[in-house]
Amino acid sequence: MTDDDPYILGGPQPHDFWAESVAERVLEREPEDPIVIKGGISPSGVPHLGNMNEVLRGYFVAEALRGRGRTVKQVFTADDRDPLRKLPRKLADLDGNIVGLGDVDAGALGRNLGKPYTAIPDPFGCCDSYGEHFSNLIERSADALGIDVEMVSNTERYESGAFEEVTRTLLEGREEARNVLANYQDKVDDDYVPFRPICAECGHVTETNAVTSVDLDAGTVEYVCGDIEAGGQVIEGCGHEGTATFREGKLPWRFEWPAQWQVLGVDFEPFGKDHAEGSWPSGVDISRNVLGDEPPLGMAYEWFTLDGEPFSSSAGHVIMVQDVLEFLEPEVLRYFFTKDPSRARDFSVERADQLVDEFDAFERTYFEDDDERTAAAYPPVAATVDEHPIRLPYTFAAVLGMTDDGDLREAMARRENHIPDEATEGDVAAALSRVEYARTWAERTDNAYNYRLATDLPPVEFDENTEAALDDLAGVVEAGRDGEAIQSEIFETARSHDMDPGDLFTAGYRLFFDTEQGPKLGPFLAELDRAFVVRRLRREG
Repeated sequence: MTDDDPYILGGPQPHDFWAESVAERVLEREPEDPIVIKGGISPSGVPHLGNMNEVLRGYFVAEALRGRGRTVKQVFTADDRDPLRKLPRKLADLDGNIVGLGDVDAGALGRNLGKPYTAIPDPFGCCDSYGEHFSNLIERSADALGIDVEMVSNTERYESGAFEEVTRTLLEGREEARNVLANYQDKVDDDYVPFRPICAECGHVTETNAVTSVDLDAGTVEYVCGDIEAGGQVIEGCGHEGTATFREGKLPWRFEWPAQWQVLGVDFEPFGKDHAEGSWPSGVDISRNVLGDEPPLGMAYEWFTLDGEPFSSSAGHVIMVQDVLEFLEPEVLRYFFTKDPSRARDFSVERADQLVDEFDAFERTYFEDDDERTAAAYPPVAATVDEHPIRLPYTFAAVLGMTDDGDLREAMARRENHIPDEATEGDVAAALSRVEYARTWAERTDNAYNYRLATDLPPVEFDENTEAALDDLAGVVEAGRDGEAIQSEIFETARSHDMDPGDLFTAGYRLFFDTEQGPKLGPFLAELDRAFVVRRLRREG
């Protein structure tokens, strides 16, 4: 494996936790403090959970380096001087609510195809531009996960002159830049210039054939505004002939990425596998042979799917961090990103209980066993490592979510020994906080836990035979039988009273939910407070 191979997690690794292995690779390059870790994104559509890969992967490497006594700065670039090329079908407000174009000022986008994101009005009207709105969403997502990331606006960097020298270098060596790029990209002819001026007349980001002359001493280019491709269509250029400074345009992406590395002093950057065979190798080549710089250590990661399907902003198949944190604790979501980035995975809302169970086992291992991976991965995941938190099993928390009675929730959790006798009031409150997460999950997926326990005895009337069967069933529960035994006894009790078992189940659902259907009754009754179940089956309250 060469130092430029982005698949750095392939083959044997020196540590069980991937971030520790990557941190060692970073330190082998002898970087100075602060070590800079970068991620980036071009504003488009909805910044969903999949876009957080670079933030979270970078975070774990940053924490591994900090654990070795190094100072680290994590930055995230918003490529907000890119032109808007097509209308997104979905957008998100600053609270993370996903909406369609019909819910916002879509004209603000449609009228500005081909212009930089930061020159386009915010369709929600809450930020200075569409680009700033998108960046705020990324920053809020990182904040919600407790990750300190410095957002960097490409537009601000261009306008401040931060890219001026690297732009000058590329334009001075534009013949060599063309020759290098031609190894990776078709249609690199003599008209190609690695700079795209912004037309002073129409505001469009021009193409790489717009520049007609370069004045390195003045720091300007002459250009003619020509046609651009945007939204699957060609937008005619306005034909304006003008002069732009090096601050009044942008570099093409394959040059802009290595320019960012140089300007920001990047030491490590994770990125999606789509870049691994394209803009990464060209960026490395440009960095060394055009800019005379050493590229950072790169790490390609696999994408993950959402409930078995690729993320798609246009189809609305997305989920944002803010959404996820309504049904998962932040530490559980952070844990998801500790998994090997070189393997494709699925984030399943339907099976969120399995992810929580994995996290709980991971946490127990940290406190109870001697395991290298967990010892390294748990501290940056957890809010605290001082003591083992009390964790209610997620599906049990979903059962507790069927009632709003806090005292009943606590009594049920204590009876099942999920809350120890010596737990403090704060411990109990922290443990029960999982209930609302699990309840939201049940509601969102409309699964077997999405029912509400009737706090008071519903107004029900049964015939004598049904009442006798319910009384017998109360005796079974009172005897302390487990969930599957109670489930079997419901069938046996119904038969012994010459009832259709379905009628007895319906009677149970009416007593406990005031509905005629519900979750699997036996296990559910076994998890409730026993005295409460017995009283309710006997219609006593």
